[in-house]
Amino acid sequence: MLRNPAASIQRLTSYEPIDRRFRLPSDCTDVFTSVKPSILTRRKFMITGAAAGAGGAAWLSASSSWGARFIRQRFEEIGRDIPPAPHKPTPAAWSDNAVTLAWLGHASILINFYGVRILTDPTLYSRIGVDLGIGTLGPLRLVQCALTPDELPEIDLVLVSHAHFDHLDTASLGSIRGLPAAVMATETSDLLPRRHYASVRELRWNESATVTTPGGEVVVRALEVKHWGARIRRDTWRGYTGWVVEREGRRLLIGGDTAGTPVFKSHRSFGPFDAAVMPIGAYDPWIYNHCTPEQAVTMADAAGARLIVPVHHQSFRLSNEPFREPIERIQEALAKESDRLALREIGQTIVVRS
Repeated sequence: MLRNPAASIQRLTSYEPIDRRFRLPSDCTDVFTSVKPSILTRRKFMITGAAAGAGGAAWLSASSSWGARFIRQRFEEIGRDIPPAPHKPTPAAWSDNAVTLAWLGHASILINFYGVRILTDPTLYSRIGVDLGIGTLGPLRLVQCALTPDELPEIDLVLVSHAHFDHLDTASLGSIRGLPAAVMATETSDLLPRRHYASVRELRWNESATVTTPGGEVVVRALEVKHWGARIRRDTWRGYTGWVVEREGRRLLIGGDTAGTPVFKSHRSFGPFDAAVMPIGAYDPWIYNHCTPEQAVTMADAAGARLIVPVHHQSFRLSNEPFREPIERIQEALAKESDRLALREIGQTIVVRS
């Protein structure tokens, strides 16, 4: 339970009167003092500022800290064009009597589940990160999202696995067409723009809910995964989850974000699964929070998934592994059963056969 913030505030019960005999330039009660700054003071200020600037530049160019790398990467992105997605989904042509999936990029999957249109962890714009009002401060896409917000159909259900900026993008969530329901990890719904959502609910691991949408009912269950949920490092109470989505006797497993964990074996009891949407990138150096492609296959196998839909790669530079390495590694891991690998490039679409 969080402490009451008011309990930690030290109230001011007395004060010392300001001694007016000493009128220094830093005395904010009299900024128009007659004290004149000396040339030496200005010189010291300029020298100190130059030294600080040189030190900052040296830190920025040489430091391996997260902050320095983040700033260097933003500078490197200046003027860089974002290539279009290799494929363009056409959801208007999809049948409402089938299960159809398209990978839009990163962890965003557009699903037509027998007429119910579902969107997972939408990141639809050119950047993810902190919304500054005049733009977003954060990583630039490596490849454009396969569909713009205007090109999406009206959405019935949005699933948000956790609060990280690359999964809970407030600009994208505020631009979704239609009047969708939202199902989210625990303690994350306060971040959701509420102006056009039909309903909002949070699920803990192993909780389930039947969501009624204009396209019909769909059952959603939250699954345990191995990750972490803080959005700004301090809000560690926020949850994180994977999902089972069920309709008309068919089921999809959506892994959210996860490191390698044996817990997926216990998820087999909620199957069988026609497909498992599994993250395969950002493991170098974040191996304790993100699985490798081989681990993704192992977990999908443990859960009993027939097809594997790899996500969380080729979209943003969030880690050190080369751009193509995750998809190449999972192709190698599934070399003897390549028909199980459902999608390889952003924008590709698959109809999942029963």
